[in-house]
Amino acid sequence: MKKRVQSSRFMKPWGFFIVGRFSIARMNVGGHSLPYLLPARVRGYDGSRTIRLLLSGIVACFCIVSYLTTQVYAEENDGMRRRQQGILTGMPFMANIAPRTFVDDLDRKIYLAKPPKRIVSLAPSITEMLFAIGAEDEIVGVTDFCNYPPAALDKPKVGYSQPNLELLVELQPQLVLVPTSFLRTDVLAKLDELKIPTFVLESKTVEGIYGHIQLLGRMVGRAPEANALTAAMRKEVSELTKRVEGRPRPTLLYVINSKPLITVGPGSFIHHLIELAGGRNAAERANAPYPRLTMEEVLTQNPDILLFPVGEFDGIPQAEQDQWKRWTSLRAIQNGKVFQIQTYLLNRPGPRVIEGLRYLVTLFHPDVALGETVDEARP
Repeated sequence: MKKRVQSSRFMKPWGFFIVGRFSIARMNVGGHSLPYLLPARVRGYDGSRTIRLLLSGIVACFCIVSYLTTQVYAEENDGMRRRQQGILTGMPFMANIAPRTFVDDLDRKIYLAKPPKRIVSLAPSITEMLFAIGAEDEIVGVTDFCNYPPAALDKPKVGYSQPNLELLVELQPQLVLVPTSFLRTDVLAKLDELKIPTFVLESKTVEGIYGHIQLLGRMVGRAPEANALTAAMRKEVSELTKRVEGRPRPTLLYVINSKPLITVGPGSFIHHLIELAGGRNAAERANAPYPRLTMEEVLTQNPDILLFPVGEFDGIPQAEQDQWKRWTSLRAIQNGKVFQIQTYLLNRPGPRVIEGLRYLVTLFHPDVALGETVDEARP
């Protein structure tokens, strides 16, 4: 009887069979180079060549199937992760690049599946923007001060910095547009608590006003109208700035409040308008958009022009304006350069700022021909 002798050769387990001597080759499958095993060349033919070829084929098939299975699993797992991310953020799949996702001026993100049909505007400037791009039918509520265009007076009123939340909820808005300068943080928090979509707008430059008009156009499905409006505004601003380019720049103090004395500074769109019109802001070195000034600072700057806002709802009373006459050392008082302007021309960051810009140009450079002006300066 023959004894069984245990082989001392190192054997490698592979699946359910054993592979001995093999060499590595590669094949192209679906654009991928995959390894497979070939039996080492044997000397002569001992009847096992067919078996070796068969084994190599089985091994190659096993490698290919394993590779493809791994790829499918990886793709499915990656897709699952993306779907889970969309669910966790409360947004649809690929929400981070969704065209209906909008970011407001407080970096708050909202998603609108479709253009809203019921909008509440909590700023006169926003109301004017919506009307200007043809979205007046979508407006279901405005502030007590939204008086332009005249059709805005017929819209339901919800208050202003302290809106009537009960009435606002009854209007069932799909979007509420609010300004940071007039809305209190507790009101904004309450709107969020009520699950009412809110979007905050704050213009710091004239370019920012263009951006808000175009943004609202995309939100309400009026992009072509918004783009046409901003293109016309840009064209007129460009023409006006070219006419005052290279001219002397008179210094202007715009008194938006007299007790305490508050004016405009860098970071406000009105400061930007003054510069575009060819003037210099008396508070150009202030560190706030709406800084407080002392009379000592005003006397030091010694502005060439004093400008006071007047209007139906706000502005500087005439009695307070008259008190400035006692500062006889000011060039503006000496030369009679004290003027008034309707608040809606400068204080509302909307489409009519172009009229405000034209008005400022007439103050700084009266000899510049502008054609028809929006209003005559009233000394």
